[in-house]
Amino acid sequence: MANLNTIGTRFGSEYVPSSIVMRFGRREIFVGPDFRKRYSSVSPILDCRTGIEPGYVELVLLRKWLVVLSRAQ
Repeated sequence: MANLNTIGTRFGSEYVPSSIVMRFGRREIFVGPDFRKRYSSVSPILDCRTGIEPGYVELVLLRKWLVVLSRAQ
């Protein structure tokens, strides 16, 4: 069963009105528009990077959508 939150504070999503945070057991998935300024080149289809904390993985889809996979706290 997934818990859905439309507004979360862990990923700075309080400033992004169209974001979703889903929790699956011990994992969380954040999906929202990519609002960060990227200073390095980003792949046009899929870009995968480590997150800001250990255990986070950031995926940038089509240079527009940010998907963050993380451990739930």
